[in-house]
Amino acid sequence: MTDVEIYVKSFCPYCVRARRLLEEKRVSFVEYPVDADPAKRQEMIQRAKGRTTVPQIFIGGHHVGGCDDLHALERAGELDALLAA
Repeated sequence: MTDVEIYVKSFCPYCVRARRLLEEKRVSFVEYPVDADPAKRQEMIQRAKGRTTVPQIFIGGHHVGGCDDLHALERAGELDALLAA
């Protein structure tokens, strides 16, 4: 399975939804909290090409977007292939 990274904030319902989907798929992921870490937040913004909302999700180093993007990949049947790459 490929590496999955997710930038999150503490009280973010979209972060919870994204985590839940990944956990349902039994995917392990590295989580980076950005609410108390300005350097990590800047890293997220740079990696996500200017996007400032959370979560920001990366699969295999590739930016897939936020929670809605992750769920769209699942609905399109494309998420499993990305995770298996």
